Amino acid sequence: MPEGDTVWRTARRLDEALAGAVLTRAELRWPTLAAAELSGARTIEIRSRGKHLLHRLDSGLTLHSHLRMDGQWRIEATAALTARRLADDDLRAVLGTATWTALGLRLGMLDLVPSSQEHVLVGHLGPDVLGEDWDPVRATDNLARATGTVGAALLDQRTLAGVGTMYAAESLFLERLPPWSAPADLARPTIGALVDRVHRLLDTGRQRAVPSTTGSTRRAETTYVHGRSGQACRRCGTLVRVATIGAAPHDRAMFYCPGCQGGLGPTDEGRPQRPLGLRAGGPPPQTSPGRGRRAPG
Repeated sequence: MPEGDTVWRTARRLDEALAGAVLTRAELRWPTLAAAELSGARTIEIRSRGKHLLHRLDSGLTLHSHLRMDGQWRIEATAALTARRLADDDLRAVLGTATWTALGLRLGMLDLVPSSQEHVLVGHLGPDVLGEDWDPVRATDNLARATGTVGAALLDQRTLAGVGTMYAAESLFLERLPPWSAPADLARPTIGALVDRVHRLLDTGRQRAVPSTTGSTRRAETTYVHGRSGQACRRCGTLVRVATIGAAPHDRAMFYCPGCQGGLGPTDEGRPQRPLGLRAGGPPPQTSPGRGRRAPG
């Protein structure tokens, strides 16, 4: 699922293409919105709120979308659009101006509400890590009060908005925190440092086309632990592992280093884990740090 930095960049591209222009074509291929008429409305702005996108119109309406796992918004020159492209079964929304057209593909959510009622859709979210109103004190308070594990709390958009599995795992690793720790057992300065780390990683990530927490954009070098189960930790050489975190049905995968982050997680049975994508019978897992950026000590 795209994280907050990717959604922020999507909102920025849409805003640059559509803001200030009149919609000359507007099709919402969504069962509950098929009859909506948006043509003739002018786009005021398009902003992100965590992982949500808010397209505000001068008609007083807001088109809300969420990418979920594999949705995306693409921007194409209106004059270059073909009938075949517009017949794509994956299209959920077509928003065109005289110059540019935004194509919403495989969107996970699409809603149309009065702009004054946006809170119905996003009011439950915690402080937006990349929002203009980012509030680290409130985010720290939310995380400190959370029940369950600190890893699951980071992924709960009600705690702070925009963090997904990659940035949660990478932030916890860089701060040397066990993902399954209870927030109540962590000192407030420790939680504050974690919140600051999350913000710095996402803030850096929104400036890059390729998300990276290591500083490298080379393939297989962009993360310290996320997606690296069965490979050597870049800091200590212990094999990185992955286990579930959070309560079903909202449990997620959490990558971590037992050597740097307090041993095996309680949901990790300790069975050997081969590197992701490695077929049975392939080479054994790496047992010493490989190329790429070393983690800070």
